[in-house]
Amino acid sequence: MARVLIPVPNRDFEPTEAAIPWRHLRSAGIEVVFASADGQPGVCDPLALEGVVFGQIGAKPAAAAAYAEMIRDAAFRAPITFEDIDVAEFDAVHLPGGHAAGMVPYLESEPLQSRMVDFFAQDKIVAGICHGPIVLARAIDPGTGRSVVHGRRLTALTKVLERTGYWLTMWTLGRQFRTYPEYVQDEMLGAIGEAGSFERGPLLASYARPFTVRDGNLLTARWPGDADRLGTELAALVLERAG
Repeated sequence: MARVLIPVPNRDFEPTEAAIPWRHLRSAGIEVVFASADGQPGVCDPLALEGVVFGQIGAKPAAAAAYAEMIRDAAFRAPITFEDIDVAEFDAVHLPGGHAAGMVPYLESEPLQSRMVDFFAQDKIVAGICHGPIVLARAIDPGTGRSVVHGRRLTALTKVLERTGYWLTMWTLGRQFRTYPEYVQDEMLGAIGEAGSFERGPLLASYARPFTVRDGNLLTARWPGDADRLGTELAALVLERAG
C-alpha cells in the first residue's frame, strides 16, 4: 500500500489544508502517517475551524467534518516524531499550512527541513499548501547550499491573499494573519531565485476556481480553497507513481 506522510505542528495548523487532502488520500486507499515535533497529536487553529469575520473566513462544513473524522483516526492520534521520519518508507509528503503563532516551531524545525531535503534527494512526491512551502524554502540542500525548491515552479500563499486576511481581521485579531513580517510570497521568491517561477493564479481567489501548480514531483497550492484540488491531484499522483 502506498504511504503518505503529513507532518503537522503541535497547534495552529489550518484544518482544511490537512483534513481535505487526508480524506482524498484515504478514500484512494492510501495509508497516511502523521508526524509532529514531539510525537503528540496536533491541534488545529480554533479560529480557522470556527470562522472569523462573521464566519466568512474559516473551514467550510465539509472541511470541518473531515477534520472531525481525521482527529479520530488512529494514525492521527499516534504520530511519529520529525526525528523519526524515515523518508524511504514513504511515497510522498504533504505539508499543510496555517498562519497563527503555533505554526512557527513547525516552519522553523531543522529536523523537518532536513527530512524534506531527503524527500527531494530520493525523488519522492512533495506537496505543500499556503505556509507549508516555507518549510521547503528553508530546507537547504547541503550539496548546493540552496533551497530544495531553487529553480522550481510553484505557488504558496500569495501576497494578495495574505494581505486580505490581515486587513479583514487586524481590527480584532491584530497580527494573527501575519506569521512573519516578510510575506510568504516574498520568502518563496527568494528561495526559488531568478531561475524559478512563482505562480499567483487567478487574482480573485475562489473555492469555485481552485489553483495548483505541478512541477515534476512538486505539487503546491495557495490557500484552503485549493485544498480539494490539491488532495485529488496528490492522490492520483501517488497512485500513478505506485503503479
